[in-house]
Amino acid sequence: MSEKRWVDRLTSDDLGFLKRFLLASGSLKKLAEQYGISYPTVRLRLDRLIMKVEILDNNEDISEFERQLRASFADGKVDQSTFELLLNTYRQDVESCRENRENDKTKVS
Repeated sequence: MSEKRWVDRLTSDDLGFLKRFLLASGSLKKLAEQYGISYPTVRLRLDRLIMKVEILDNNEDISEFERQLRASFADGKVDQSTFELLLNTYRQDVESCRENRENDKTKVS
């Protein structure tokens, strides 16, 4: 099975924003007018979308959980301290499972 492309991982809201951005010829001012929000708010949305695309397009060998957690952080759905707590806890759990498997292998030998 082939891996999902970054564009396949975007939400319908992200794709809608991207489409409007393209149709506005990349003008954040036009986009802000269309959405009825301030320029800085549109800029923040675009910056978050850029960060999310970078995460989703990253070919590093990271788990789907970590990829989704990073995307949620980029979306602003998870704050910095929660992100760090969840990521560290997850990594510790993965390492603990790895150590347990290694210990089980040595007991069998």
